[in-house]
Amino acid sequence: MDELSVLITFAVGLAAALFFGYIAVRLKLSPIIGYLLAGIIVGPFTPGVVVNRTIAEQFAEIGVILLLFGIGLRFHLRELIAVWRLAVPGALIQSTLSTSALAVLLHFMGWDWASGFILGMAISVASTVVMAMVLTEWHDLHAKIGHIAIGWTVVEDILTVALLLLLPIIFSPDRSMDQNIGAVLGLAGIKIVGLLAIVVVLGKWIIPWALERIAKTRSRELFTLAVLVLAVGIAVGSAKLFGVSMALGAFLAGLAVGRSEFAARAGIDALPMRDAFAVLFFVSVGMLFDPLSLIQVPFVIATVLLVVVIIKPLAAALTVRMLGQPLAAAIPIGAAFSQVGEFSFILGTVALQLKIINDAGWNALVAASIISIALNPYVYRWARRLSSKTNKALPVVKSQPQTVNPSHCILIGYGPIGQIVHNLLTERGNEITVIDLNLKSVRQLNAQGYKAIYGDVLRPGTLEDAGIATAGSLIISTDIEDASEIIKNARLLNPDLQIMVRCAHLRDAAALRQAGATVVAAGEAEVGVALSEVVTAADQMACVMAAEHRETVRRILYDKAFQQNETVSKKTRKK
Repeated sequence: MDELSVLITFAVGLAAALFFGYIAVRLKLSPIIGYLLAGIIVGPFTPGVVVNRTIAEQFAEIGVILLLFGIGLRFHLRELIAVWRLAVPGALIQSTLSTSALAVLLHFMGWDWASGFILGMAISVASTVVMAMVLTEWHDLHAKIGHIAIGWTVVEDILTVALLLLLPIIFSPDRSMDQNIGAVLGLAGIKIVGLLAIVVVLGKWIIPWALERIAKTRSRELFTLAVLVLAVGIAVGSAKLFGVSMALGAFLAGLAVGRSEFAARAGIDALPMRDAFAVLFFVSVGMLFDPLSLIQVPFVIATVLLVVVIIKPLAAALTVRMLGQPLAAAIPIGAAFSQVGEFSFILGTVALQLKIINDAGWNALVAASIISIALNPYVYRWARRLSSKTNKALPVVKSQPQTVNPSHCILIGYGPIGQIVHNLLTERGNEITVIDLNLKSVRQLNAQGYKAIYGDVLRPGTLEDAGIATAGSLIISTDIEDASEIIKNARLLNPDLQIMVRCAHLRDAAALRQAGATVVAAGEAEVGVALSEVVTAADQMACVMAAEHRETVRRILYDKAFQQNETVSKKTRKK
């Protein structure tokens, strides 16, 4: 594996995903279809540029790790425990029904029972990556639907790990007779319990202590690096030391970090890398697909697809309903499982190596995976709309605009000026969310019952976490070099937002206004106004005249700064 091959795979994979993803969006299709098509185009089964599939899969693994880490950050242990009573029996019942259905259908087509059951077990597992993206699109990932669905997939992952341990014992031709299945499962169970105990200890004491030390350096790069080390390190350590999947290890790593006050910033720092590498997951899946399989084994593919897209979601929905959840929740949860993904390929690969399934079974698994992943966003959209008709308590989020809360103010910076603004707004009964990189200030505000987020406002996602979409106003109380970018981003997220911003120099005021600020307060101008007020007060001018004079001074100063900015801009354009 040479360096050039790695770079070509990374560059060509992302470029193809960008091109075909853009076309898919323009055609009003899910971008996932474009990513999968990109994988087919650059894969070994089609002519033209061929990238290294092994390297692409390794990049994709990073995307899966970061995605599961991000999901774990937003999950709280109490939420996971709350859905455990549904997730454990639900995963067992749904997997049994889906596996049995495919095994029976394939038996009628001449397959032996062992091959049918193993392929059925492979398709009974859903892709967490696909599920997370679809649930996020409909704002369901962190709602009850998402909690149940993700908790369910965690149980499926654990079951798959157990199955991967058992397959070589049961089907390997050179297996020794003294191997004990109970001992293997017991050891696996002890390892998983040990991993959970270590994650709890890390999340309660070690991770918060380490992140606090790094945060005090005020280095963005070090904090981002620390997040990556935690996500990837715990994921790899879980796989090597405890025998679980790296995806499950990354989820547990997210749970551990999520227990600390650094959760919001950690999730935001990992976001850009997560999205890029997650796209490569779909590219790597597309590279597995041989288009000729549609001609070679069409009936097997159709049978597998029937179980994945229809029988499996029905089994999941009925299971959720049997466990006491309303129909409005059961329908979308079932639809979220109408696909197969990363663990299916791992299980299918092991089964192919052990000759439990043949090439026809493998090709059917890959083809069904590609098609079901492409269809899943549309299946979920239909299910979501149907559920909204069943119960108004679960509205279709996309069709309803978010309600703006005029009294909600997001305050960036909690220095001396920020504290004055916070106190005045609090006295007036406003709901305030503070964003600050001073950990001591954030802790103090949270201890006093105020909402405060420890995070970098220049990082994508921080404003969303603060509730910018429904806020009435945004105040930047500290002098930030890239304030214009913050204003532009805030305007995109909430066009009706009232934005008040502070800057040090008059020369910066015009650019901030052009970026979309409603009110700009420049330190130079406000000092001049304050001094002029002292002079007018000495002359005992009337209050009304003093106010008029104050506004006149402000207007002259800011307009002059704006005109100077325009002149400089024109000269620059002429050059």
